[in-house]
Amino acid sequence: MLESSKFDYLIQRYKNKIFNYAIYMMHNQMDAEDITQEVMIRTWQNIDKFNFYAASAWMMRTTHNLCIDYLRRNKVQFQREISIDDNLSERIEDKKHGIMPEKKLSQNMLNEKIKSAVENLPERLKSPFVLYELQGFKYKEISKILDIPLNSVKVNILRARKQLQKDLKVYANEELN
Repeated sequence: MLESSKFDYLIQRYKNKIFNYAIYMMHNQMDAEDITQEVMIRTWQNIDKFNFYAASAWMMRTTHNLCIDYLRRNKVQFQREISIDDNLSERIEDKKHGIMPEKKLSQNMLNEKIKSAVENLPERLKSPFVLYELQGFKYKEISKILDIPLNSVKVNILRARKQLQKDLKVYANEELN
């Protein structure tokens, strides 16, 4: 009975983070659902084998590893059914009421550029960036999830930010001209 309540707690707490991360990695809803389900199955099978207090890192590392394994097995360009983050535009969008249509169009174009720039990051930069900036994990948690040194996490997030600044600066210069 205790295993069941532990499992229920973990699934309720982390299912959305697992699914969202799988979406970022796979760019395909069906594949992300399959990976999420597989993580849940493995969580149930291993509920007594990992530290319950480190369950988040264990589950996210399992998710990351399953995504990488799947991508390696299928080295085909994936059709992107779901954009990088459907809620990103809500977080970026100006919250003032009465936005003029041209401003709204400009904001939507910027949101698409940001999503595209994040999607185009190299995998070694995108994974830590997404986990930190969009999923809200701490550096130590990301280090455990991706099984890389803490300093590598920090460096990769910094490099991702710099790459995004560079990519978006090009866009900003195009807009000014």
